[in-house]
Amino acid sequence: MSWYPSTPIALRLLVLAVLLVAVLAGTKWQRPVQMEPNAAVAAQSYPAHSAGPGDQRNDSVEARFAERRRLMVAEQMRSPPDRRRAISDPRVLEAMSRVPRHLFVPKKLRDLAYADRPLPIGEGQTISQPYIVALMTEVVRPQETFRALDVGTGSGYQAAVLAELVAEVYSIEIVASLAQEAADRLADLNYENVEVRQGDGYQGWPEHAPFDVIIVAAAPTKIPQPLIDQLAPGGRLVIPVGDQVQELVVVEKWAAGGTRRERITGVRFVPMTGQAQRR
Repeated sequence: MSWYPSTPIALRLLVLAVLLVAVLAGTKWQRPVQMEPNAAVAAQSYPAHSAGPGDQRNDSVEARFAERRRLMVAEQMRSPPDRRRAISDPRVLEAMSRVPRHLFVPKKLRDLAYADRPLPIGEGQTISQPYIVALMTEVVRPQETFRALDVGTGSGYQAAVLAELVAEVYSIEIVASLAQEAADRLADLNYENVEVRQGDGYQGWPEHAPFDVIIVAAAPTKIPQPLIDQLAPGGRLVIPVGDQVQELVVVEKWAAGGTRRERITGVRFVPMTGQAQRR
């Protein structure tokens, strides 16, 4: 700093005092802030490979849902109070343990995702209760090399379970908005072996027939003949059949082309719409 020769000494001293106060104030502002240990950790910047607070919260939520999924399989399937309901296929149990069911229901219902009950998913449709999904999957006896047809995509949950167990899944949903949402959801979850389209499941998907496995999640009053026709020799079809009273029926096709039918249990599904209602 330079001074004019005529500047009074008193004024020079005043200016120097003001500058000294400013410097001291700046030094005080830059001192490190004392924090409690937890606050100090929270204030640190997170490197690219570390999880920040938001990610930690998400991990906590996913861990909670994973525990609910484990309990769902253990209590509703592997060792239910009624042992006659037990699911015994280890591959099916493992698939049910892997698929994040809470991501296939509306957000407001996610806390109920692993309860032993169906849930509404919009457009008058439902996602079946977990046990029924596991039962229908088990009775068709899926194998890794199989091609499956899923009629009534809904939220895409059944298609995801099948995708864990077979080579290819073709899924049909008559409600266009649900078909699009399910396709997007399955793609987001990296189920690359599932193809979804909007259409009337009564007619099946002849372009990709024959199918080793067919699972139908809506109830016609009579089993659609096109689905039986598209079943491969040795293949199995499971479908709810009936109106006010419904039964879960398994159809097995013999190598010679004949079929055998077996009634499994009473169920309650939404009715099959489209062509099924015109017959």
